[in-house]
Order: sequence, then C-alpha cells, then structure tokens
Amino acid sequence: MPVRKTYKLYIGGAFPRSESGRTYEAEGQNVARASRKDVRDAVRSARAAQPKWAGMTAYNRGQVLYRVAEMLEARTREFAELTGDEAEVHAAVDRFVWYAGWADKLAQVLGSANPVAGSYFNFTVPEPTGVVGVLVPDEPPLLGLVSRLAPAVVGGNAAVVVASESRPLAAIELAEVLATSDVPGGVVNLLTGFRSELAPVLAAHMDVNALDVTGADGDIPELERLAADNVKRVVRGSVEDQSPWEIAGFLELKTVWHPMGV
Repeated sequence: MPVRKTYKLYIGGAFPRSESGRTYEAEGQNVARASRKDVRDAVRSARAAQPKWAGMTAYNRGQVLYRVAEMLEARTREFAELTGDEAEVHAAVDRFVWYAGWADKLAQVLGSANPVAGSYFNFTVPEPTGVVGVLVPDEPPLLGLVSRLAPAVVGGNAAVVVASESRPLAAIELAEVLATSDVPGGVVNLLTGFRSELAPVLAAHMDVNALDVTGADGDIPELERLAADNVKRVVRGSVEDQSPWEIAGFLELKTVWHPMGV
C-alpha cells in the first residue's frame, strides 16, 4: 500500500505543519496553509541562521548552491512530472549553477577601491542585507522560485519564501532538496498558503530587511507602504533574467575609510 505524501512547511530545517492545523487544496493535494505565527517563526529562524551563513566564505556558499543544483538534477524526472516541463527543470538547475559561480566574484565586481583626495584608503564592499522576504510568482512554478531565491541567498542573506499559491508542490519538493544539500537550517524557510494573508505580515515584520515583490499581485503599493515602516528595501525582480545585478538588489554597499600608514 503506497504511503500518501503530506505537504508541509519548511522552517528552520524542519517540516512542520501549520500551527493552525489548516490546509488548502492546490494541484489536487492538501497543502499546509501557513498562518501569521508561521511567518513569525520563519523570520525568527532566518534571523538566527543568517550570521553563520554570511560568515561562511563566499567560495563555500557557492559550493553549497552547486550542491543544490546537483541534488535537483538527480530528481529531474520527479520535478518534470510536477511542473509538466522538463526544460524548466534543466533551466532551474542551470540557474543555481550560474548563481553559485558568482558567489566568490561579487566583491570584485560590486566592490571597489575608490580614489580620494587625502592620505586615506577608501573601499566599498558588498555586504548582505539580512533577512529577505520573497514572494514567488505562480508561473513558472520551479524556475520562478529558483530565479528569485538564488540571488537572494548567494550573497549571505537568509530568506523567508512565500511559494506560489496555486502551484506550490514544486516549491515543497525543492525544500526537500535544500534539506539534503548542506544548506544550513533556517537559511531558506518556505511557506505555502494564501499570498493575500502572508504577504502583508511579511512586509510589516520589523525584523525583515528586504522584500522581493516579483510574485505579488495587484497589492504592491500596499506592501510598499507596510515595508516603509522599517525602511525595507523593496525589490521588483525578473524571472527571465539572470544577472549579478539581481544579486546586488539584496546587498548593501558599505564604504570604509582607513588612514594610510596605520
């Protein structure tokens, strides 16, 4: 007798049900319907995990993302059945590999040594923003998620992801890949449920530093208003493009002055 799969949340490296016990139907399956408390738990897990992730060398973060690509490719057939498009799965693998390759090159491309008039060195260095909320577009379900998640975390941020409301199964399966790919628990937290319920909570949360509204519906102005309370950075990204500037949207550029001869 086959064991029926249950589709849960992914928070702090574990797979809990929603604290409310609620579910909703999507793609013919009962999927956990996350609550406000689940959002708070996910943000807490992301905040706890982010310093260690950012403290890893950029090369090591790239290796971890490359491992995600390897594990995803090993499950190509399974993801192709979920998405209905094997080409999308291959594109998602390629995107993870592409962003993994940028991990140890960001400082050289985005940073700089700045000429100044005086006996000082002046350096600009990219640093992670912190905790990033990501609203995933409904289509394409897997590539859309990877296209927004990879640039958010490669630079050292932790993410709280609200998956596609209508097609969440690929996201939940990807969480299983992340859990077995050396990604530290809490670096990526994945919630399923109604976007209209979860997005405002994420936008208003005072411990979230940036919000990716690529997958938001027509409520972007309201999300921007909520995000303004703690001066969150609001990013409107692209699913089609892959660019180091997609990563730059989730980084802070810090400038350091240092006197010469000291």
